[in-house]
Amino acid sequence: MKIKTGDKVRVIAGKDKGKEGSVTKVFLKTDRVIVEGVNKVKKHQKPTQAEPKGGIIEKEAALHVSNVKLLDSSKKVSRAHQRDDVKK
Repeated sequence: MKIKTGDKVRVIAGKDKGKEGSVTKVFLKTDRVIVEGVNKVKKHQKPTQAEPKGGIIEKEAALHVSNVKLLDSSKKVSRAHQRDDVKK
């Protein structure tokens, strides 16, 4: 996978198509990424000692890597294999 943590990406498919954000986490085994501020889902959280209030929380869910495209410095969508910092 050519997309790494901290890369700027644009979502090209799904309910958040067209949104942009930076990659916060990469799951290599499942080819999924979490993008900041994109693909928000609501989760019902039971009260715990760490979170005594509980309730409904909103968090980012993972997207498949095929649904995001890498953005270059001029905010244009580029192909991931054209990265300058990736050695062949």
